Amino acid sequence: MSAELEGLQREYLFPCVATYYEKPLTLVRGKGMHLTDSQGTEYLDFFGGILTVSIGHCNETVNQAVIEQNQTLQHVSTLYINEPQARLAKKLAEVTPGALSKSFFTSSGTEANETAVLFARLATGRSDIIALRHAYSGRSEVAMNITAHAPWRPMPSSIPYIKHAHNPYCYRCAFGLTYPNCDLRCARDVEELIQTTTNGEIAAFMAEPIQGVGGFITAPKEYFEVVLAIVRKYGGLFICDEVQTGCGRTGKTFCGIEHWGVQPDLMTFAKGLANGLPMGATVATPTVADSYTGLSISTFGGNPVSTRGALATIDFIESNRLTDNADRQGGRLREGLEALKAKYPCIGDVRGMGLMQGIEVIDPASPDGKAPDPKRVLKVFEETRRLGLLIGKGGLYGNVIRLTPPLIVSAREIDDALEVLDKAFAVAG
Repeated sequence: MSAELEGLQREYLFPCVATYYEKPLTLVRGKGMHLTDSQGTEYLDFFGGILTVSIGHCNETVNQAVIEQNQTLQHVSTLYINEPQARLAKKLAEVTPGALSKSFFTSSGTEANETAVLFARLATGRSDIIALRHAYSGRSEVAMNITAHAPWRPMPSSIPYIKHAHNPYCYRCAFGLTYPNCDLRCARDVEELIQTTTNGEIAAFMAEPIQGVGGFITAPKEYFEVVLAIVRKYGGLFICDEVQTGCGRTGKTFCGIEHWGVQPDLMTFAKGLANGLPMGATVATPTVADSYTGLSISTFGGNPVSTRGALATIDFIESNRLTDNADRQGGRLREGLEALKAKYPCIGDVRGMGLMQGIEVIDPASPDGKAPDPKRVLKVFEETRRLGLLIGKGGLYGNVIRLTPPLIVSAREIDDALEVLDKAFAVAG
């Protein structure tokens, strides 16, 4: 079956639909922490469908809620009220920080981010959006222009109101400085960016608490407080992209940005919100949400099945205290990764929070001792697959391994994954 499906994929799907591994992997079944391929081989999943399967594959709680909803009401569009949509909006108001309290539902993170940009511009009456280099926001035209990541931008920039600031990439500081003696130069540089590339008035600053596709670049603890003081000085709102960091992924809190103690004006969710169902959400303060006085609909936004699945997912996270598990097991994973870093010179940096941990792979023999080494990452990928572990990768240079197991992961599974990674790095050299 695998060979047949590979042939169908090559013939009938766009070739830009890329796959991992030298020989593509055909998956046919999933349960909990594990996936099974067409040959019957089982894998421990430490990528979770790009941080989407937040509470395990084919979770029974979500399955039951979705089956029940499918048998009751499948679709009505936003032109009618449906109970799961209304209850999910209320729930998101409860789990998000500050004054965020009104939601607009869509089907993906791309749509959620587009919605946030639109509302920020309407609410302020201004145009310019400040985004970060190495950011990833989706695959629509606006989202790809916000994305500051050449491999994911097939066309030249086409939207002049989007400006890109230096990101808090401490391992590869754009200013050649070292944290914490850098005085957060990357954050303070945003003021000059605004003064020199805009008319001095901006609509919003948009950022992920931890840059996902960018390679799990994690901002220092003071970063957002400093940069947002500048943003608000020039009239800008804060759009927090929680598509990858949300839903307990970073441990302790439901939203990643809560680790930095600041409050967004808009927040976007997708991926892990409904454990794999197509679901996007833009949550805003009443002032921002009420700025759009015209008409708008979303045919699939607020779909009863997806919103019911999201409610079940959030309830499962809360009932099983999975934010605590993400913190506990994330700490165990981080400790193990730091030990691997001490053992293998090709591991240049380990970063992230909770169950969102990245390994930056380098060539220690390069002139500066830290040149990106994406080829070694590919070797690690092939070996971890052979040993039954699925992982992710990212970063501008393709040299960052991304580890994001479902929040249900156990200590034993963390240890198993670390053992495989140890063996894979030994082979990769």
